[in-house]
Amino acid sequence: MERLGKIFPQFDATLLEALEEFGTIKTIPAGEVLMRTGQYVRNTMLVLDGTIKVYRESEEDGTEFLMYYLKPGEACALSIICAAKMEASRIMAQAMEDTTILMLPLHFLDEWMTKYKSWYYFVLETYRNRFDELLNLVDQVAFRNMDERLQFYLERYMQVNKTHIIPLSHQEIATDLNSSREVISRLLKKMEQRELLILHRNQIEMRNI
Repeated sequence: MERLGKIFPQFDATLLEALEEFGTIKTIPAGEVLMRTGQYVRNTMLVLDGTIKVYRESEEDGTEFLMYYLKPGEACALSIICAAKMEASRIMAQAMEDTTILMLPLHFLDEWMTKYKSWYYFVLETYRNRFDELLNLVDQVAFRNMDERLQFYLERYMQVNKTHIIPLSHQEIATDLNSSREVISRLLKKMEQRELLILHRNQIEMRNI
């Protein structure tokens, strides 16, 4: 319970006890998909360690579109909604690194909304944070050029992972931004010329961004 209390300091003691009693801790290896489009959600998940990428996948050609990241102390708002309404998922979720999650059976969600005030506020805050992120994403897609979207993507990756080294290939970035590798490589080269970053093989070292 001490570990959970450090990751979720906003939870009261009784809720932490319930999480420890009814939750199941699971470690997900890097690259594994936790949730797929069309899958019925039986549990919601709280992130204890690691990073999860949440994205949409095209039904036509399998192209991906990055929505947001989940980091320790957070939960997936869309999985909570799908679990509560017993609907199939419309998103994909993948572990970016070895990730530890706490899985909660869906039948506790409604009960805890009235039983634990700290859970109620946590769920509301989760919805609000995800909504703010999606608004930022819409702004980037609708109103920004690809070079601005790329810079936003790199900044967000650094903030989420607390690192200035981004271990992604140009193709992986292009996939997340629904662009082509050639376009991303060209834009990254321009950023390198402006001394904003240094390009290495399959990783990017951020400098003055």
